[in-house]
Amino acid sequence: MTNNTIDIMLAHRSIRSFTDRTVSDENLDAIIRAVQAAPNWVNLQLVSMIVIREAERRKLFADLCGHQPHIAEAPVFLIFCADYYRIALACKAKGQTLDEVMQDIDTLLVGAHEVGIALEAAIVAAESLGLGTVPIGDVRKNAKEVIRELQLPKYVFPMLGLCIGYPANDPGLKPRFQKEAICFEETYNTHLEKQLAEYDKTYSQYLLKRSWNNRVGNWTDLAADFYLYPYHYEGVADVLREQGFVSAKTDK
Repeated sequence: MTNNTIDIMLAHRSIRSFTDRTVSDENLDAIIRAVQAAPNWVNLQLVSMIVIREAERRKLFADLCGHQPHIAEAPVFLIFCADYYRIALACKAKGQTLDEVMQDIDTLLVGAHEVGIALEAAIVAAESLGLGTVPIGDVRKNAKEVIRELQLPKYVFPMLGLCIGYPANDPGLKPRFQKEAICFEETYNTHLEKQLAEYDKTYSQYLLKRSWNNRVGNWTDLAADFYLYPYHYEGVADVLREQGFVSAKTDK
């Protein structure tokens, strides 16, 4: 059983080519309000968004995010930040400090999952309006420069980006794991070799059909290669510390 909202979610595609049609202020405002309405922990509202619309700024962030041209092409680029700055102001007003709690790794985890919830709310809202989206994890690739460009204060960290615009093409649906590989009854199932082998066949066929994509192989190859050491987000821990998150002892 589905409905219109679920149909939109099941039809999700990552769009990396956009037309030059602008996103209206009304649509952007609706997306932002949808994000604000999303669930959040204890009503602390630990997410902020920076809207990047100016063309030269979008080109700049396209470069900072590993030379991804679709960021420059999309008329709107949202940067989602885990934001404890407002909490710091509240604590200061009560004569408290936030420094110690910011050293707890759980504080970082909460900020990260709040950003994830907010991003999905934005995606569903945007796609319900006929817009296309693609999340951008590489805002952390050059995090220090991104923080400087956004003038982010202490206790704020850029976690994810989101391109929003009108799709220039339809890249088709990307196959996902079968349900049995990701959803378990009561306890985790570690015997996933069969499911992964089946998905590898499906994914390799998908790659072969994408004439514009020169990647070959399967999902297992993709996953293993992606996490080859050294990982491509070096230095994130240092920038997190500079922004007031997580002490050096966390690395030990």
